[in-house]
Amino acid sequence: MSEPAQWEIEKGVPIVQPAHLLHDVPLPTAAIFEAPLAYNLAWMQRFADAHGAKLAPHGKTTMAPALFKRQIEAGAWGITLATAVQSVAAHAHGIARVLMANQLVGRPNMTLVADAIERGLEYYCVVDDVDNVRDLGGYFAERGLTLNVLIELGIDGGRCGCRNVEQVEMLVAAIREEPALALAGIEGYEGMIAGSNEVAAVRAYGERLVETVRTLHASGVLQRETPIVTASGSKWFDLIAEAFDKAELREHYTPVLRPGCYVVHDHKLYAGAMSDVKARHPRLEGELQPALEVFAHVQSLPEPGLAIVALGKRDIGHEPDLPLPLRRYPRSAERSVSVDVSGWRTTHIMDQHTFLAIPHNADIAVGDVLAFGTSHPCLTFDKWRRMLCVDETLEVTEVITTHF
Repeated sequence: MSEPAQWEIEKGVPIVQPAHLLHDVPLPTAAIFEAPLAYNLAWMQRFADAHGAKLAPHGKTTMAPALFKRQIEAGAWGITLATAVQSVAAHAHGIARVLMANQLVGRPNMTLVADAIERGLEYYCVVDDVDNVRDLGGYFAERGLTLNVLIELGIDGGRCGCRNVEQVEMLVAAIREEPALALAGIEGYEGMIAGSNEVAAVRAYGERLVETVRTLHASGVLQRETPIVTASGSKWFDLIAEAFDKAELREHYTPVLRPGCYVVHDHKLYAGAMSDVKARHPRLEGELQPALEVFAHVQSLPEPGLAIVALGKRDIGHEPDLPLPLRRYPRSAERSVSVDVSGWRTTHIMDQHTFLAIPHNADIAVGDVLAFGTSHPCLTFDKWRRMLCVDETLEVTEVITTHF
């Protein structure tokens, strides 16, 4: 006997169609606003184009094929991903070119990727270890396939990647001994750079990437007519673009920027980063806009100055900052009329409860709806199998699926 249909209902999904978020959706729900989403897609694509770079947005932010499709339609060169499973999921939903910004490790993961390559996926991964190079070379030779690899350049104390020239040279030598591997360029990630002068350090790292790919190209070891040089998270994309642009790589290389969070931006962490970008480039037109919000009911008002909201760690990211209250929708209001909540703040979050400090005389009732913003959107997306796209009136325009 099959389970009752109601058990197939997922959180945050409309119970009727067409639907309005406040009236037809069991809360909490995560919503992406159409207008800022479209704006952000166009803004970042224009930015990359203006610097002569390709855009391969980091898809791990959303793992939403519907958003990948919009990014590709806006002009993206491909999609960056973090794992073999993510890469295969993206290809299964129509993404033809994937850059996996990690080493491909483990035979089952290699099998997934090899199968996808046989089905037509253009795939790149990174390498920083000689043993991994040998494992990859042996496996893909067995399969009769060629695997595109990028050498990863790291930083001291950072995450992955070669720390020095000697390690790069060892990798080049190892790759040349593996006929099934094609060295396609250089990859890096500047997001771990820290110190007293981060801007100077990121610029220096960008120059190191460019100099390395030029050196390798001149030596004849790169097996791609226009070798790839790629970096850029969501914080320093402008500085990496500067390095690529100043280096005049447009004719002989393929510079690729990989920010991911720009697609929905946020209300604090990357909002601050965007302010820094604008300060460095005062002539830059426009800026990214927050598009992601999570909506939840006021569940209890147990004492003056405290509201408990039916929202928790299972619904919204809470690092590096707690959820940010943005607006209140009174339960008695017509449609999407909202009220300002300036000065209200989240003090604590549990699995399914958020503690909100509010004025003692606040006009609030159980059943009101609160909209919350995030600081760093990635760890909100992975809490939802379904998310809503909505217009400015909170009418649901699309239900999208994530594939974490």
